[in-house]
Amino acid sequence: MTDEILTSKPMRDAQTLTRPLFEVPLGACDAHVHVFGPAEHYPRVPHPHYTLPDGNLQQLQRATGVLGVERFVIVQPSYYGTDNRCMLDALDAAGDSARGVAMVEDDVSDDALRALHDRRVRALRLDLFLRSKLPTAELQAFIERSIERVKPLGWHVQFYTPGWVVRDLIPALPSLATDFVIDHMGYMLESDGLTRADFDRLLRAVADGRGWFKLSGPYRLAKDGNYARLKPLAQAIVDAVPDRVIWGSDWPHIPEGGRDTGELLNLLADWIPDPDARRKVLVDNPTRLFGF
Repeated sequence: MTDEILTSKPMRDAQTLTRPLFEVPLGACDAHVHVFGPAEHYPRVPHPHYTLPDGNLQQLQRATGVLGVERFVIVQPSYYGTDNRCMLDALDAAGDSARGVAMVEDDVSDDALRALHDRRVRALRLDLFLRSKLPTAELQAFIERSIERVKPLGWHVQFYTPGWVVRDLIPALPSLATDFVIDHMGYMLESDGLTRADFDRLLRAVADGRGWFKLSGPYRLAKDGNYARLKPLAQAIVDAVPDRVIWGSDWPHIPEGGRDTGELLNLLADWIPDPDARRKVLVDNPTRLFGF
């Protein structure tokens, strides 16, 4: 991740989204979205990676309505750091169709965590980009401390991390004491020196432990737009852990607000052609993981 501040582009009109090529099952869930609000209500971190995007709750609901996606999981964006107010307000407004993934300070109280749970937060996002220069042993200790804090609530942890950090953590993953989710299919970029062999090692570690994969962020992995080369990875994930795969659009696609979320959803028609397997990814698995 660079120090460049990206300029967020305007949001695409929901009515222009490509419609699904398959019958979206009832209860389908987009398990990775972000929500933003007015700057005067929700202060950003001092040094954000991007300018305030379009992407309020109403825009999200218009997009999910067009695509037939009835549920979503709001993931706390780095733009707000550990100030979860924008996410929590959106969860309150959305009601039982939404769940949240929070970011917190290391010294957060048990009462504060319980208050987040009462407002439908069900996971903790661990920002390992911020900690990527720490020794692997320190990262592992941070992860294990975080897990101990959220285990009493039945939460899982979600890794927001570069692929090379995930690679270095592979030996520790099977022994983690709660469910954990690997975002963006592992985020193993060839430009960072990651290989298919690294991905296969990660796949085994996730399968051997309590790990989940999120099919999300294909444009972050295939920056040239050649999503076809991700198909073998997606299919390997579904074959290895069919009951522990979820899908997320990464809406509002920062900084590319004009990106077509329908096109991303339709990748599942190619990656997971079997309707029953696709239903697991879109409905059954996220229902279980987030307690819908």
